[in-house]
Amino acid sequence: MATRRTTWTILLALLLAFAMLTAACSSDSDETGPTAASGSCDIADLNLVTAGTLTVATGEPAFPPWVGTTDGEGFDDPESQLGFEAGLVYAIAGELGFADADVVWTRIGFNEAIAPGDKPWDFNLQQYSITSERDEIVDFSSPYYVTSQALVVYPDSPYASAKTIDDLKDAILGAQIGTTSLDFIENVIKPNTEPNVYDENVDLEAAMNAGQIDGLVLDLPTGYFVTAVQVEGSIIAGQFEAEAAEPDEYGLLFAEGNPLVPCVNTALEALRSNGTLQELEDTYLTQGGGIPIITG
Repeated sequence: MATRRTTWTILLALLLAFAMLTAACSSDSDETGPTAASGSCDIADLNLVTAGTLTVATGEPAFPPWVGTTDGEGFDDPESQLGFEAGLVYAIAGELGFADADVVWTRIGFNEAIAPGDKPWDFNLQQYSITSERDEIVDFSSPYYVTSQALVVYPDSPYASAKTIDDLKDAILGAQIGTTSLDFIENVIKPNTEPNVYDENVDLEAAMNAGQIDGLVLDLPTGYFVTAVQVEGSIIAGQFEAEAAEPDEYGLLFAEGNPLVPCVNTALEALRSNGTLQELEDTYLTQGGGIPIITG
């Protein structure tokens, strides 16, 4: 009987030791996270669609000031490295150790890219606002730009002198589907007439030219391009004060669970610290002051 008790005691001790070892291993795994298996951001260790190549998606077409410049030079040509987002991609690539020739561009529609599932590119940037709804089906980098919403109208519009959101209650406004600009119209401006919704910014501009809408709501940098190039004679009537809505934060878009995100975030932080992000913003997105503020 004593021998049997001793045997059971030994077995229980072994089982307890095994359980403690398993728990310790599990705890270590939880702490390191899914990207720490390699613990490296070396190109050879990155989760890439094509080994040794950084594949980046943008829109079709891609507009200045994000790709190209407001005078049309390098327009819709991300390989030119002109424009805020085109320049940012090559800066990120450099931080990760890629040569310029190792960056490959592809095109995809704005809404198509947000659909769940695998992606045939490493990340996508075409002014995607980081939202909780989108974050449920895709992943985002840390923000690379924070903007405000703006109102574009013709100078003879009754809304050209709008000072407050209440001044826009009777306006027929337009915005691109699935954007925070549309959310801003619906949830902050709340006009008496439902906004007109369009698939792409080019459709917005056509509606503006045709007199179907009184004005466009879009991010301020895009407003600069629209008024300078796309909607002849239009003006930025004002930018909405930050307190009227949460700031619009743009992030690089990844497939859900992509372990590349932390390495790109590290690159973005380096570019923020060394002044590259600010330099790109000053070059392509800051085009003079004096834009009136439309208050809440």
